[in-house]
Amino acid sequence: MDMNVVFTAGSTLSIMGRNPVLHKVREMPVVGGSGAFRMARGYDLLRTHLIDNTTFDVTVQYDVVLVHQRANGLSPLRQGLEEKTTNIHFFFHDIVVGEDPTAEKVTEVEMSKSSMTGFGMVAMFDDPLTEGPDATSKLIGKAQGFYASASQNDLSLLMVLNYVFMEGEYNGSSLSIVGRNSIFSSTREMPVIGGTGMFRLARGYALAKTYSLDLLTGNAVVEYNVTVIHY
Repeated sequence: MDMNVVFTAGSTLSIMGRNPVLHKVREMPVVGGSGAFRMARGYDLLRTHLIDNTTFDVTVQYDVVLVHQRANGLSPLRQGLEEKTTNIHFFFHDIVVGEDPTAEKVTEVEMSKSSMTGFGMVAMFDDPLTEGPDATSKLIGKAQGFYASASQNDLSLLMVLNYVFMEGEYNGSSLSIVGRNSIFSSTREMPVIGGTGMFRLARGYALAKTYSLDLLTGNAVVEYNVTVIHY
């Protein structure tokens, strides 16, 4: 989910994260804000209060915890919370063509068909994250989100995604990424804008390097080194 909560007094909160809707309690990162919540970070906990099984109309309870700058310039992060730095290494498998594809084009505009970069194309993905570059390597999580061709001059993608960890010490935690991915550059950097679980209040960056790319199918394996600061 990617949304802004707009309060009647004029302030806003920006939320981006994964919402497994059938879970009893879900957590999503607050990645920014405006007005009274300028430079906010935090998290919100969601609980389904009511669901109509005929219409699927839903009422959801939100409990939001924020860290934001006070008027005196002091941050509550200075009061007893210790920063930690974590480095994570894995491989991202984007399978466009094959028996079990993990990425699918969901829309394109007329311009996409004639553009050398496919400008305007959007694809959703649910890509495996593994310990090693081989597809049979141990699965540690999924990358879930979308990428869109956002440049008319070079093949650069807007990436909006969550790394959802499913194994090991990070099991159940996630990281949220938004950034530009110029896929033919040797190394690309994208910001980590939030996280959940172990990575609550996370910020950091992800370095991506193409390990392999099939130009005929578009299938790719990308090596990621992610550095995050969290509490």
